[in-house]
Amino acid sequence: MKKASECESERVRERESESASERARESARECARERQSESESESERARERESESERARERERARESARVRARARVSARARVSARARARARARERESARARERESERARARESARARESARERERA
Repeated sequence: MKKASECESERVRERESESASERARESARECARERQSESESESERARERESESERARERERARESARVRARARVSARARVSARARARARARERESARARERESERARARESARARESARERERA
């Protein structure tokens, strides 16, 4: 038969062993919680990176849209300007034709006056 002190020592060792097992289980649970927390943090960082990428893509789409609108405005101004130049050339051609017609009429009047003057001299 074991001595009382040996039994007590055995019980102490069992309690210590149970306590050590509980500490090991708690440590394992803590490690699992930390891994879960780190996994969640990494997932959050990944979502944030994706969100930032989407914002960057949206900014680039907005810049491209602005470039397209700017090109359209430049193109529209060029068309307006080309039409204005065409109208100016047409006005200048019409003005030149009007000057030519007026010049022709002036020559015709001068020629008529010269003929009338010659007839007057013949009569005299």
